[in-house]
Amino acid sequence: MLNGFINLNKTGGMTSFQAVARLRHLLRASGEEFSKIGHMGTLDPDGEGVLPVALGRATRLFEYFSDKTKVYYTEFVFGSETDTLDASGKVIHACGVVPDKNSILAVLPSLTGKVDQIPPAFSAKVIGGERAYKLARKGENVLLKPEKVEIHSIDLLEEIGKGVFSFRITCGGGTYIRSIVRDMAAAVGTYGYMRYIRREQSGMFTLDHAYTLMQLEEEGISDKLVTLEEACRMFPRFNAPPKLSAKILNGIKVCAEGMPDNPFALYIEDKLIGIAFNDNGVLNVRTRLI
Repeated sequence: MLNGFINLNKTGGMTSFQAVARLRHLLRASGEEFSKIGHMGTLDPDGEGVLPVALGRATRLFEYFSDKTKVYYTEFVFGSETDTLDASGKVIHACGVVPDKNSILAVLPSLTGKVDQIPPAFSAKVIGGERAYKLARKGENVLLKPEKVEIHSIDLLEEIGKGVFSFRITCGGGTYIRSIVRDMAAAVGTYGYMRYIRREQSGMFTLDHAYTLMQLEEEGISDKLVTLEEACRMFPRFNAPPKLSAKILNGIKVCAEGMPDNPFALYIEDKLIGIAFNDNGVLNVRTRLI
């Protein structure tokens, strides 16, 4: 039974849901067994790059990975805007204003830090029980509330062509890169949209250790599984005192000394038990992984 993560390198032209469906089929065709499967952090259909997929008990770690730092390479086009804020949409605004490098550099500080960001109308946000993008496709006026996100840095890389610039963006979970181009364009007095995006990192998962579906089909999967133990190295480790082991395994909350900062990976006799918290001196196993 598989329990761990596959660091999938999603190619463009498929949704994250479709990518996971294809991986599920591939796993079953190869005889691998798993209880659950799901991805962490949706990528746009045209987007490429890191899409961590959890298998089995690894799906219990979603809450700890969802807000981890993400890194994107992206290309913005200035002078026009599409309804989807990416290259797949139709142009709804256009003007002759194209910013230069210095104009863009001047506004970057105002776009970083903890900011209130309005998600794109074409997004998976839910309004009245329905996805925003479905409402937008019907031509309905979609009004989404601003959400607090953290954008650590926006690095301008180069001008690829007239009005086309590449960037590397480091941000927290929940950030929409398409919203960044909209806001950046407005700050320099024009319109803009995202023509390309590639996620290079999502928490501990990086592009140089990610595999496409084709690679997984040709090379096999089992040796590319990131185990629960490997994934939990991001947490401080705590080895439970042997005298407390039986109580912990029976679900009894115990007092323990020397616990690290929350959350931490709990081990008993070198076996990963789960993710635990120090609740005022009481060891509380919040997420069991056994």
